[in-house]
Amino acid sequence: MLGVPAPSFPTPASQQRASSSGRNKVPLKPGRSLMDWIRLTKSGKDLTGLRGRLLEVTEKELAKHNRKEDCWMCIRGLVYNVTPYMEYHPGGEEELMKAAGADGTDLFDQVHRWVNYESMLKECLVGKMANKLIPSIKGVFSTPNTCDKSARAVSPRYDWFQTEADVTVVIYVKQKDITSESVIVDLEDGVLRIEVILNEYTYLLHIELSHEVDNDSSVHIAGAVGKIEVKLKKMNSNTWRDLGNPLGCHNTLMKKTERELFFRKCKLVSVAEITYNTKVFCLQLPQGTHLQVPVGHHVYLKHSIKGTEIIRPYTPITHYLEPCVEETSQNSSGSVYLMIKIYPSGVLTPQIDSLQIGEFVCMSNPDGTFQTSQLLGVTDLFLLAAGTGFTPMVKVINFSLRTVPCLRKCKLLFFNKTEDDILWREKVEELELMDKRFSTEFILSEPSDGWNGKFGRISLQLLSEILTRPPGEFKPFICICGPRPFTEEGVRCVQELGYLKEEMHAFTG
Repeated sequence: MLGVPAPSFPTPASQQRASSSGRNKVPLKPGRSLMDWIRLTKSGKDLTGLRGRLLEVTEKELAKHNRKEDCWMCIRGLVYNVTPYMEYHPGGEEELMKAAGADGTDLFDQVHRWVNYESMLKECLVGKMANKLIPSIKGVFSTPNTCDKSARAVSPRYDWFQTEADVTVVIYVKQKDITSESVIVDLEDGVLRIEVILNEYTYLLHIELSHEVDNDSSVHIAGAVGKIEVKLKKMNSNTWRDLGNPLGCHNTLMKKTERELFFRKCKLVSVAEITYNTKVFCLQLPQGTHLQVPVGHHVYLKHSIKGTEIIRPYTPITHYLEPCVEETSQNSSGSVYLMIKIYPSGVLTPQIDSLQIGEFVCMSNPDGTFQTSQLLGVTDLFLLAAGTGFTPMVKVINFSLRTVPCLRKCKLLFFNKTEDDILWREKVEELELMDKRFSTEFILSEPSDGWNGKFGRISLQLLSEILTRPPGEFKPFICICGPRPFTEEGVRCVQELGYLKEEMHAFTG
């Protein structure tokens, strides 16, 4: 619900968005940008009207502040006076008013759970709800919801054993289809963090180890039996009496939407120019991190600007399109590639662009809803991409051509403003020559006089020429990604052409 106010990022031509709701951004008044909000919060002005006092707020008191001129809301047990923020909210005042005088946690999680509201609204903090437990993101113990039948069905357990040289942590899960993408390991400064993705849940093991270990660890996954082994190398041959001290949220199982995003510092190791305003940034994961980004999922980059943490989503790509290289070979190198369009007046992208080789940026765990199982049995795959909405398609193309045996056709409809805006045009055209199943249609909204291809914007007429259902055996799947108006129009057109909900996926972050 509380989107970061960034009128110039994303711009209408960008799809670096993370909202999964149908909310549209609204035009903001001059002087109401994110930087304007940051300046206001640093001005010393009393934004709560309480002169620094913190209150315990009852539900009855919260409900009184339900007007645009006097609007309080609760997020995870903390109460904020969002009245001064109204004009700075990119989703508009109406969106904020949906939780006026009430608990807005669920609405917030539906739209932008990744937004660091604590940082954005710290000067608007009224206090906390009376008699209401606050699930602190700083590390209060949380116990699994054992009343949830689906949670009990996957509830893991862990154990550990040691040799003279190694310590092995073993996690047993009841889910038998665990893959390397489901296990994220971070080992740094003697702290071990293992997060296991179990469908809509995550299990967390978080321990300060009792003895020193090498920062490099190995991960072995026996998916058939639901066992995960993380082997740590001892720095000396001492016998450990215990594994270590539990840290915040250790040994907990909770829904993914409730788990706070975890960030680690990644080093920038290379930058490659793609077009006049788009670059590929290669980030190197820390030595103790085991992380693979699933197909169609994104990560978040975090950077502090004038004391306010700014977070934006980006979809990692492979640095190739051709399906001859296994995706895991890239992941094993510990590198993540991000294709990012730089907005000169943007909030975060100029900061990313100014990073020097060897400097660091914080990157989160992967997030997303796309499942490669949606592609099983697909014969005809259509990819509708606008601008950097091309980024999730890179891995989808690679995965589909490499692993979907019945695939007959993979067609990319690539919408751009001009020829100069087409990303990886040479690579796309090379792949057409390499694999006869793959084809591309470049569609420009502002073509030059010499352009011989299709032109225009996404429309029912344009798509009907390409997405008409052929007779005979046909199992289609359609992926759509672009600015929100593009994605919404694409979904509407595809549905009007008779395609079912389960035959499409719209990437909205």
